[in-house]
Amino acid sequence: MQQLLITGANGFLGRNIQPLLQKSGYTVSTLDIANANVNSNLAKAIPCLKEPYDIILHAAGKAHFIPRTKAEENIFFDINYQGTINLCKGLEISGLPRSFVFISTVAVYGVETGENITEEFPLNGHTPYALSKIQAEQFLMDWSKKNNVILSILRPSLIAGPNPPGNLGDMITGVESGRYLSIAGGVAKKSVLMVQDIAVLIPLLAEKGGIYNVCDEKQLSLAQLANIIALQLNKKQPFNIPYWVAKAFASIGDLLGRKAPINSLKLRKITESLTFSSEKIRRELNWQPSNVADDFKIK
Repeated sequence: MQQLLITGANGFLGRNIQPLLQKSGYTVSTLDIANANVNSNLAKAIPCLKEPYDIILHAAGKAHFIPRTKAEENIFFDINYQGTINLCKGLEISGLPRSFVFISTVAVYGVETGENITEEFPLNGHTPYALSKIQAEQFLMDWSKKNNVILSILRPSLIAGPNPPGNLGDMITGVESGRYLSIAGGVAKKSVLMVQDIAVLIPLLAEKGGIYNVCDEKQLSLAQLANIIALQLNKKQPFNIPYWVAKAFASIGDLLGRKAPINSLKLRKITESLTFSSEKIRRELNWQPSNVADDFKIK
């Protein structure tokens, strides 16, 4: 049986795919700050790995956090970039893996709107989150080439699954409380990925490697996502407000600053589509993403 190590094993991605990978026949070990087979803070130290692994799934990272100070910005680089370096130093000591899968993000493209963005798009991400992931990607490309390790870089879109974090989690909370409002019909489309699809991809990636966007093909609208959530919660479909009303509130929000629930930038994100193309990975690995409309269970 192949030995597989998951970093960030207690996070949303790690805890959801660990049992699936075990069912697929992998012997899975976990690494996290606590409550793992290997307890280690990658941001601060090189992990003490007791054995070599065939495959590394590096999912440990910092996301879903808006920094307000320079120190908070540095957290992204400490975890996402330096943490990756420290992990690789530990692997050089314990034994190099055959394959390394890195969970990056579509945020590296630095776009707020657009449709069917491919892997050829320039890496224009400028946030601490995006920049730290870009630096980690670049480090891993050099490191894997030097050490003859098969490298896969996955750039997931919005990830769906039970009790998701981030924007999707906020949507669920909003629909459940009755505070979520659909704006201008919620027609803007977003790319989504079911969390279990990462587990399906591991054996395919382990043999080939590459840089891939990973997301669904359906590209559901925000209204469709909200309705899926409302149905499961037995709640009414979110109330829709016209664009001009939201625009007026956004203009006020621009004046109020960060504490405002909506501003012009947030309004643009809500009302304009942002989708990514998964054509490359579907073609090269013969992979078919899950149908989010059918498979997304919020709890």
